[in-house]
Amino acid sequence: MVAITLPDGSVRQFDGPVTGTAIAEDISKSLAKKALAVKVDGELRDLFGEIGEDASVEIVTRDHEDALDIIRHDTAHLMAQAVQELFPGTQVTIGPNIEDGFFYDFARDEPFSTDDLEKIEKRMAEIVDEARPTRKEVWDRDEAIAHFKKIGEEYKAEIIADLPADEDVKIYFHGDWHDLCRGPHLPSTKHIGKAFKLMKVAGAYWRGDHRNPMLQRIYGTAWASEKDLKAYLQRLEEAEKRDHRKIGRAMGLYHMQEEGPGAVFWHPKGWILFQNLIAYMRRRQDAAGYVEINTPDLLDYSLWETSGHAEKFGENMYSTVMPDERKYALKPMNCPGGVQVYNHGLRSYRELPLRMAEFGKVHRYEPSGALHGMMRVRHFTQDDAHIFCTPEQLQEECLIVVDLILDIYKDFGFEDVRIKFSDRPEARIGDDAVWDKSEAALRHALEATGLPFSENPGEGAFYGPKLEFVLRDAIGRDWQCGTLQVDFNLPERFDVTYVGEDGGRHRPVMLHRALFGSLERFTGILIEHYAGAFPLWLAPVQVVVATITSDADAYAEETAAAFRAAGLRVELDIRNEKINYKVREHSHAKVPVIAVVGAREAEEGKVSLRRLGQKQQQVVSRDEAVAALGEEALAPDLRAKS
Repeated sequence: MVAITLPDGSVRQFDGPVTGTAIAEDISKSLAKKALAVKVDGELRDLFGEIGEDASVEIVTRDHEDALDIIRHDTAHLMAQAVQELFPGTQVTIGPNIEDGFFYDFARDEPFSTDDLEKIEKRMAEIVDEARPTRKEVWDRDEAIAHFKKIGEEYKAEIIADLPADEDVKIYFHGDWHDLCRGPHLPSTKHIGKAFKLMKVAGAYWRGDHRNPMLQRIYGTAWASEKDLKAYLQRLEEAEKRDHRKIGRAMGLYHMQEEGPGAVFWHPKGWILFQNLIAYMRRRQDAAGYVEINTPDLLDYSLWETSGHAEKFGENMYSTVMPDERKYALKPMNCPGGVQVYNHGLRSYRELPLRMAEFGKVHRYEPSGALHGMMRVRHFTQDDAHIFCTPEQLQEECLIVVDLILDIYKDFGFEDVRIKFSDRPEARIGDDAVWDKSEAALRHALEATGLPFSENPGEGAFYGPKLEFVLRDAIGRDWQCGTLQVDFNLPERFDVTYVGEDGGRHRPVMLHRALFGSLERFTGILIEHYAGAFPLWLAPVQVVVATITSDADAYAEETAAAFRAAGLRVELDIRNEKINYKVREHSHAKVPVIAVVGAREAEEGKVSLRRLGQKQQQVVSRDEAVAALGEEALAPDLRAKS
């Protein structure tokens, strides 16, 4: 007998090994029709696989949290079938599901075109209608290699040859078409549905190595329903409108060029925005008891060897050997520099916690194909801080940092923030006992906040576990920004100590903390979140005073001066152009307020205010406008005090 325990706690007995399909049918015919896969003791499996022992079982239907990954994986196989049927001789390589979709890499001499994608989509839909059944076989390794070589699938044969010796060679069939795969998969192609779309073609080196052949990667997206697919495509359309690269160009904020790949060339307006972020953060950190430091961009390479960065990230560091034969590196992180400041002199327990902040420039090599505007760069500014505290102070310091991060995000319009707990990665420094201690300390502090969080296994920093703060923007996209890391390892490596109350030397705990993360990236996120229409306090240009006729030029200059005296960032537009042209131009540049003045306004001491995105105008006295906009333009932290 096999006892199957269901999620509601009920137990069903079967005479022998039983499939997920049979279990679903035993529960109800309607559930069997909806079933896609099965979870056996928490492990996803094929619905048609046998369960031979007592187990806890959950039937996975289309609305289950695990369904989407399986649907996307099957859709990748579906695409591969369609490609090989339409373009004989094409080799398949790998085709995983990814965030929001899937891709498959193909080896084919002819390039795929946009028309080809339409043909492939059409054939995919036909294969769904054919309801090709899925089955799994386990093959002998040598026989599998020989088979795939025989049918011209050299890449697949290479993958099989490189599998661990103890790993089964699983072959999944969808009808007659088959592929090497770990699974699980849906019962048939019918179960995939038609909520999919092929998005683009890109180049990809075999196994990500530029020395290997270039393959063609087709990206697609797949969803549980047509409604979800439509919503996703609408989000993409909205994201295209909000692209920070386009808006940044329209607003004259910055540019990037080949002579400085992955580096931002800030224009005056963009630099105002950037400095505004730093000024805000500096005020918040001052109020939270931080001191600010600054450390060199170029440091002796030995510091990175001590910290472990050279071993873990050496290939992504910019380094050089000078005529004096000393090796230097542009800093990829601020931590070792911060440690040097702490270690310069004897520290007492009375100084702790010591919160040291730095707006440090860091440099990391990213492949050119990975660069993306301000979101993925090689040269950027981190709002780093390193907090040195006693073990007894650790929990309180973590709580303070979490509160600060969440409060800051609210000021920028991010109310929906997710926290992820990331534990030890495979590549790390320090022994397991130290990691046990640091993970327990951070988890205990996080639980003390009472805030919900999710697990992010294996994604900690190489020196300690971390919390990741994920923002959800105006169109529902997630952005990982702030981090908090607990580090017992670097203090040991750099011999960081303090003199305790007992007069002895003790090792502090080091907290690594970033709030925005990369300021360049956070700026890009803000541009897209607000679609360039910043709240008044953030806008690079807050008010444009524009004239209707030249008769009002003098009054316009006086009005601009009055706004500036109130602390506003103002531009004056007295060009000999029609007012509608001026309004259209400044609206395109996302200026929040246009103060229009003509002969009547000059005579009456008034201004006509036009808000970005609003059709109606508001005519008020100049003094009233200056007072109201001056108050509105204060940063949230300053407004609270005024």
